[in-house]
Amino acid sequence: MKQPLIVLTGPTAAGKTSLSVSLAERINGEIISADSMQVYREMDIGSAKIRKDEMRGIPHYLIDVLDPREEFHIVKFQQMAKAAMEKIYAKGKIPILVGGTGFYIQAVTRDIDFTEAGQEDGYRAELEGLAEEKGCEYLHEMLEKVDPESAKAIHAHNVKRVIRALEFYHQNNSPISAHNMTQREQESPYDLAYFVLNVPRELLYERIDKRVDEMLGDGLVEEVKRLKEEGCTRGMVSMQGLGYKEILAYLEGEYSLEEAVRILKRDTRHFAKRQLTWFRRERDVIWVNKDEFDYREDRILEYMLSVCREKGMKGIQ
Repeated sequence: MKQPLIVLTGPTAAGKTSLSVSLAERINGEIISADSMQVYREMDIGSAKIRKDEMRGIPHYLIDVLDPREEFHIVKFQQMAKAAMEKIYAKGKIPILVGGTGFYIQAVTRDIDFTEAGQEDGYRAELEGLAEEKGCEYLHEMLEKVDPESAKAIHAHNVKRVIRALEFYHQNNSPISAHNMTQREQESPYDLAYFVLNVPRELLYERIDKRVDEMLGDGLVEEVKRLKEEGCTRGMVSMQGLGYKEILAYLEGEYSLEEAVRILKRDTRHFAKRQLTWFRRERDVIWVNKDEFDYREDRILEYMLSVCREKGMKGIQ
């Protein structure tokens, strides 16, 4: 018998947080965050982290567990998420994976094996030196020659992922995109209900702009200033997140606050677009378009519960 697993994902600012808590209340579930930023302590505003009062007593895992100076990557996420799932199953409850990082979700739902993608320090150091000397675009062009699929999926500025893909090719003489495709085609080891929450693009973009304005009103600049004073730098994984890298660039005099905000809104919209592209490629997903439910959370929730009941998940209220 496969264990049940519910996924609630979708683009940034689609409204996953409140819905996930309502769902957990109704299915006797507990929530695991599939977010690359909410895992960090002291990074609350820019990550749109759920507040204690919004949790309504539902246990949340992988939130506020790492120091901003620690590195967080997909292998660590997979290990921590699986450990959390074991705890939830041991209580007789259902885990709900919530967040917008598609590759993190896939690492769990397809139980991707990352053992082939080991690290080779000498070659990695060589690539890091090339990035320093010739720039990230040069490295991205190297990737384009050996693995065009990965080059399309990975932004040139995401140097860590570009290096990881080049490293994989160097070690295995085959592209990481082909490896990931094979892993993705595997059947899920879970009894899966995979929901993608979505809103029409224009409204989504409006919501993103509004959320950025609210973050600034809530003290995003002060939050980044404090992290900078505590020694957090651009080179850290935590400071490369949306909201943090743009405000840090402003604080370092690279551009004005107005320009930083414009870039943040633009890049967040681009990110949402990439998220939707990712979810369209995934198998077994159930699209939940909010406009088809008149944007009513109660109706969306009842629909999701009916899908879970059809799958035979027990303990649903």
